[in-house]
Amino acid sequence: MLFLVADENFNNAIYRGLLRMKPDLDIVRVQDVGLFSADDPAVLEWAAKEDRVLLTYDVATITKYAYERVNAGKYMPGVIEVNRKVSIGMAIEEILFIAETCDHGELEGQIVYLPLTK
Repeated sequence: MLFLVADENFNNAIYRGLLRMKPDLDIVRVQDVGLFSADDPAVLEWAAKEDRVLLTYDVATITKYAYERVNAGKYMPGVIEVNRKVSIGMAIEEILFIAETCDHGELEGQIVYLPLTK
């Protein structure tokens, strides 16, 4: 199972729903680990050090910084970018599917976009 970190602007209803559906899910929020108002490179660096896949809505800048890490040869455990139009229920379902079916390290250097299907 993957370890997850939700960025500062991630929907708290999804975060809470993930924990309701799977109480033992290893997920934290950046604001709970001292990264409140941290910039994207700092969040990605922390996620890499903690070996956590980042959950985000931020398609504008996270993608750029994530691929910069990869291109620089730095570890990037993965990013799951959730489209804001995805319902809370579908986001929870698809994030849990990914977290439970992907092996540790399987998303390294990748960005996964939700919804998985159109």
